Amino acid sequence: MAAQTPRRQDASHRTPPVHTAPDEVPLETALLALADPVRQTLVRELAGAGDWERSCGSFDVPVTKATLSRHFSVLREAGLLEQRDAGAKRLNRLRKPEFDARFPGLLDLVLGHAAP
Repeated sequence: MAAQTPRRQDASHRTPPVHTAPDEVPLETALLALADPVRQTLVRELAGAGDWERSCGSFDVPVTKATLSRHFSVLREAGLLEQRDAGAKRLNRLRKPEFDARFPGLLDLVLGHAAP
């Protein structure tokens, strides 16, 4: 009988998220990411939180878990979001300084436009 390698307790079964640098994002991609009301809610809530304070499951939005995952993916691809795994949770950080350097004023415009 072959010896089994012990499984690391901190090893994640998930694939680490892929991030796009904001300076590689076309304007159209940024605008499409910010056009969706659910993604606007996510961005607004992240803007009001500290870095790495909000986990993916902490957002109260009217979509399924799979759809929410897709929204986070779109935000990552647009250079707006950075994520990291912390145990069973995936934590989020809005990349406001980096995004602002690429698209000055765009994020402030979205954040200033309050949802009804």
